Amino acid sequence: MDVIFGNLDLWGEALGNTLILFFGGGALALVLGFIVAAMRVSPVPIARAVAIVYVNWIRNTPLTLVFFFFVFAYPQLDLVPLDYIPTAIVALGVYTATYVAEAIRAGINTVQPGQAEAARAIGLPYGKVMTLIVLPQAVRAVVPPMISVFIALLKNTTVAAGFSVAEMAAARASISDSGDRPGTLMEILLLTAAVFVALVMLLSWLQRALEKKWRIAR
Repeated sequence: MDVIFGNLDLWGEALGNTLILFFGGGALALVLGFIVAAMRVSPVPIARAVAIVYVNWIRNTPLTLVFFFFVFAYPQLDLVPLDYIPTAIVALGVYTATYVAEAIRAGINTVQPGQAEAARAIGLPYGKVMTLIVLPQAVRAVVPPMISVFIALLKNTTVAAGFSVAEMAAARASISDSGDRPGTLMEILLLTAAVFVALVMLLSWLQRALEKKWRIAR
């Protein structure tokens, strides 16, 4: 228990940074993912081509390399400077957005094409067809794969530990290095795993709640 109560400040900072990375990266991934998904099903060939290149390129690149780009290559572009945590949020968001886009695209494909065609027949533009007709129905089908994407995002936050962000994995390494008892490492690993299991269980509960709500709404 000394590992826990003797390092409450470190654990608190690490958990806080993990949640910041998760919610920040998740928000960015949702916004970017919706845009990319809309581009992938767009009738404009250039938009579809750009979205396909983005998804295939980023999704097939290891997350560590995406972090390396934003940590080491991005500063060379002389654009808006980013600190460690914002850099990690952008890297996680850009990477996760590809999976969000594919989950949304799969949900869009579950909507009967005739509904979009009927909406266009009465004069609705493409943007309103997507926001008023297609996406509200697609969201129901998207919930399970989307929660899986966010569970993966939560676990991917540990990659930020290798880039000077003090999240849960970094706290584990820091406390482990300073421990002087043989059992310290095992205790730290178990505590870190327990925190992630609790957070994943919370996301799973959210998935069940959303599925139940929208199933009743039908």
